[in-house]
Amino acid sequence: MKIGFIGVGKMATAIINGLNSTTHDIIISGSSLARSREIAEQLEVEAAHSHQELIEEADLVILGIKPQMFDKVLSELTFKQPILSMAAGVTLERLADLTSSNLPLIRIMPNLNAQILKSTTAICTNDKVSAELLATAKEITDSFGSTFEIAEKDFDTFTALAGSSPAYIALFIESLAKSGVKHGLTKQQALDIASQTVLATAENLLIGSDSPHDMIDMVCSPGGTTIAGLLDLEKTGLTASVVSAIDVTIDRAKEL
Repeated sequence: MKIGFIGVGKMATAIINGLNSTTHDIIISGSSLARSREIAEQLEVEAAHSHQELIEEADLVILGIKPQMFDKVLSELTFKQPILSMAAGVTLERLADLTSSNLPLIRIMPNLNAQILKSTTAICTNDKVSAELLATAKEITDSFGSTFEIAEKDFDTFTALAGSSPAYIALFIESLAKSGVKHGLTKQQALDIASQTVLATAENLLIGSDSPHDMIDMVCSPGGTTIAGLLDLEKTGLTASVVSAIDVTIDRAKEL
């Protein structure tokens, strides 16, 4: 399959890096021909002379343009093939209106970790997408991470849990590191220790059979240090703060 990218920002570039491990051919069209050629040379892919030329050549078009540019860019184009959009807030219904089409449409929501091919990505489709096309779309998203088929109505929740949460997790890691510095470790030592522990704990939960609650019980010994710290986290409201942050994130997403 020949996959075309209209717009080649950081996320599109990350996806292309993932796709380089597959057998698909890649063609791109950026903000200008000069820019397209520059990026194409860096990524070792083909550059189209224009967005419309790309559409004429591609079997699937991936939209990597910013949501605020959709009206301007798409109004000038005529599509003939399935379209995959990664734009936040642009629904499948809106995408159909913007492209004046009755084409198979796919919506994905990757996250920052696509940069290291570890994205947590949501995917949904309209009713024109075949099982075969959906499988191809999942192959694409799996090439730069893991894929979750999510109802479109739940995309705001997914975005809060997977899209925004890297910032919240980074804040937690930074807080742990600051605590280490407070008690005598260097900033780099504390940051490395906290980051590695968070990574390993997440992997332990993913590959093991223990729930988060099970792990908490295993680490806490009666009358020990961990239970004392956990009770203080509950007293200062960690769980309530996290849930509240997710609520606010979802509410804000619905306003956009």
